[in-house]
Amino acid sequence: MTRKAEAAPGLAGTPRPVEGKPARLAPHTLAPDTLAARDAWASALEAVPRSRFLPDLMWPHDMATGETTPVDRARDPRAWQRHADADEPIVTQWDDGNHRGEAPGRSFTSSSSMPSLVSAMLADLDARPGQRALEIGTGTGWNAALLAHRLGTENVVTIEVDRAVADEARRRLTDFGLPVRVVHGDGFLGHADGAPYDRVMATCGLRQIPYAWVAQVRPGGVLLVPWGTYYGPSEATARLVVAPDGRGASGPFTRPVAFMRMRSQRLVWPRHDDYVPPGALSAADTSSTALTETQLLGTGSFDAVDFALGLRVPHVARNVDRRHDGQRAVWFYGLTDRSWAVVVFRDDRERAKVYQAGPRRLWDEVADAHAWWVAHGEPAYDRFGLTVDERGQHAWLDDPGQVIGRPQGVSG
Repeated sequence: MTRKAEAAPGLAGTPRPVEGKPARLAPHTLAPDTLAARDAWASALEAVPRSRFLPDLMWPHDMATGETTPVDRARDPRAWQRHADADEPIVTQWDDGNHRGEAPGRSFTSSSSMPSLVSAMLADLDARPGQRALEIGTGTGWNAALLAHRLGTENVVTIEVDRAVADEARRRLTDFGLPVRVVHGDGFLGHADGAPYDRVMATCGLRQIPYAWVAQVRPGGVLLVPWGTYYGPSEATARLVVAPDGRGASGPFTRPVAFMRMRSQRLVWPRHDDYVPPGALSAADTSSTALTETQLLGTGSFDAVDFALGLRVPHVARNVDRRHDGQRAVWFYGLTDRSWAVVVFRDDRERAKVYQAGPRRLWDEVADAHAWWVAHGEPAYDRFGLTVDERGQHAWLDDPGQVIGRPQGVSG
């Protein structure tokens, strides 16, 4: 059985170039000597094959089609090996382990990332032999094995929230001859017992980076974290360098990615009826907009517009309905109150109808954010950055002094 999704926001993948908008990275966003770093990691990738860390039953995911198909090693070893060696993400667990059988489950909850993404992120991390590293999100154990091969087994600690996943990764690492310390626990707290670290690398998506991670890294050390907002699934890897005084970390986003959310930061989706009870549409404020569906949603899963709007419209979740009979509705829900908005795009109308209600004018905020993004030249991911300190976290454009919105809370 094959499962097909419109998008795969929970898989550790990288973008395919969109027509007219090739994927790129500005030189200033890359880690020092990135090309040299990739060469340095090449030997590790050759010495530590991904196949040694994959289960017999796995579900390769096609990033182009959205299809996820079971492959059983016992039944078809050639197909299993072909997928293990391919540059594609592979689902290794569904539904937090509450899944049985070959058919895909409802939600993928652990996976093995695309090798090209693993290589790129390790290059961005720029970890050197002898340095100490903490990995948040062990998964199959393959990434921890790569770190251990280069840094030394004794210098790597990896933490995994799922006990079964942690136990299996520990077994594979030991069998491979790299008995990395695998800790079962909530990575949101880091792992103070092993601190200080030179590098922290998260392999799950975050919406709030805990200050505890910064506090556990030496000045000048690096945190590499997939980060985004609750507005939508768009996220990018933030490469944060800890300040000389150790009281904060800041840096640019390097590349768009798609990772499974840290379990403690998963969004509990609002119940639609709690926001929009019967009769709410007729009582809502109405207007229209000239913004098109493409302008609002972008042209692909890794378009920067979603990411940018999320930075400017805090504490809002956006949901895109499936297209039906030539129309599509896009809903917005306030996460701190019961504000809501919906814009309805129709193929036979030049302007879209807007409904909104509640203490916040959510559509007005979204439209203003889009205008801000356009006025600044429609910046891609590589022009944005993030700072995390004792006060919380805040995003910026082009320079840490150009803050976008207010610092968002304090964690850890």
